[in-house]
Amino acid sequence: MKKLDVTRQDHDTLSEAIDFWEERGYLDTQKSAELRESLDVKSFDWGRLARYAFWVALGCLVFAVLSLFIDEAFVQFVQSLSDAPDVIYFGFFAALAVIFYALGFRYKLRNPTKTLSTETMMLVGVFATAASIGFLGKILGKDTSHYSLFFLLSVLIYGFLAVRFKSQLIWIFMLISMGIWFGTETAHHSNWGFKFWGMNYPLRFTLFGLVVTLIAIFVVPRIKALLEFRKMSYVIGLLYLMISLWALSIFGNYSDWDRWASIRQYEMFYWGLISTGIALGLVLYGLRYKDNTTREIGFVFFVINIYTRYVEYLWDNINRTLFFLFLAVSFWLVGRWAEKIWNKRNAD
Repeated sequence: MKKLDVTRQDHDTLSEAIDFWEERGYLDTQKSAELRESLDVKSFDWGRLARYAFWVALGCLVFAVLSLFIDEAFVQFVQSLSDAPDVIYFGFFAALAVIFYALGFRYKLRNPTKTLSTETMMLVGVFATAASIGFLGKILGKDTSHYSLFFLLSVLIYGFLAVRFKSQLIWIFMLISMGIWFGTETAHHSNWGFKFWGMNYPLRFTLFGLVVTLIAIFVVPRIKALLEFRKMSYVIGLLYLMISLWALSIFGNYSDWDRWASIRQYEMFYWGLISTGIALGLVLYGLRYKDNTTREIGFVFFVINIYTRYVEYLWDNINRTLFFLFLAVSFWLVGRWAEKIWNKRNAD
């Protein structure tokens, strides 16, 4: 009989579920035994090894490229090409992008389960696309400061390719490019100042992250072609939101370094309170609705905010050991409270 390969953690979870159903009478002893026999613990997680291997391969590729720029022979070669027109570089990287996108798409059709190999090829295409757009900007935008339009072009290209190839990786780069476009576009309209409509960069990106998150929740699920990108859009939107809120809790809505340095940190306490409160809210929401992604992002930024507030307000005013001991006791009490609720629900 063919068995279902599962991880040790999944095996334990499924076994607990079968035991629960058997105790409640939903399954008889024979059917429970058959279900347990149908499970097999994976002896080795080859998928994870493949993922790590591809990550290492990409990292080595990056270091190889960086090493080229240290090599004197290569530097001399690049200097010899410095007089070449930008259109040649644009054509080279555009052709390279097309080649790797075609290879990735062809490989995906032939091997639909080997997503890591496909995404690696797509990633090379993504970098080549960025380089080609950069040289296109040098060709067309020499007499303009409105180069944010070229970032918008990359958003459109990545968005089209992500939907066409159903690639989560390209979709991530589309969202990153969208953030870069948003930052440069608002900077252009503020004459490259730090404030746009009275908002500095952290406040702007807080609103940007909120909009991306709301679109991921309410708009993306309504568009069939984008449905598979819902979770990734939600994660990236939350990261934009929480990172920007954390930066806002440190710098406030100030655009001048000297003015920010002259104020007391407690004058921006409300930003820290908002940032910490939203992080805690994400944790509670994730626990309430069993949303692991929201819970984990909220927990990470809740801890970051607590430590940041400690550095800001208490670093020189309270003993470090006493502070973290206080936190340990507080979280232990929260854990005891949650444990009682959990045990009570299990008993019911």
